[in-house]
Amino acid sequence: MTIYRIVVATANPGKIRELRALLPSCFEAVTAGELGIKLPPETADTFAENALIKARAAAQSSGLVALADDSGLEVDALGGRPGVHSAHYAGEGATDRDNIQRLLKELRGVPLERRTARFRAVIALVAPDGREALAEGVVEGRIIEEPRGESGFGYDPIFQPLGSEHTFAEMSAEEKNQRSHRAQALQRALLVLQDWFSCSIEKSSRSDESRS
Repeated sequence: MTIYRIVVATANPGKIRELRALLPSCFEAVTAGELGIKLPPETADTFAENALIKARAAAQSSGLVALADDSGLEVDALGGRPGVHSAHYAGEGATDRDNIQRLLKELRGVPLERRTARFRAVIALVAPDGREALAEGVVEGRIIEEPRGESGFGYDPIFQPLGSEHTFAEMSAEEKNQRSHRAQALQRALLVLQDWFSCSIEKSSRSDESRS
């Protein structure tokens, strides 16, 4: 089987872990950092533009097809915040815990039925020859009042997707990968990669690896 090398344009270890688990085995994912590529800052106002900024830089620097993700949490009671600022909601250098604490503080006193939210992910694909594509995934849910669970990263401990009694942080990696916003976006992106490469997505699934 031919293995196709692509570069993943992110420095977030949680995202890298999820994307590698979800990618079919016909792809070898290397990170921008492993190739010595410094990614530009995310200065746009949308997930799509931020993903494209990173993917374009990585494709140009590496000569490989680049995959970049930008994602975040949108809370209705906060007017859609933190949105594109999710990673640094509590300030530059903020930890996941810092971001969660700020969000919960802002939602203090808001009843559960008004704590609706969604995780949104946009994946950008950019080829060195100039081809570009976008794929989006969305998971609706709500923000609970106290963090639960030790898995995942980011806002996972306080996000409970619709139809589940558990937060993302209480789910196994396999369970989260079956329903997450990033998994949805990647499944749509894989249809594009299947057009760009002669790779059979169905036969090359890494579902077994995502259990580890």
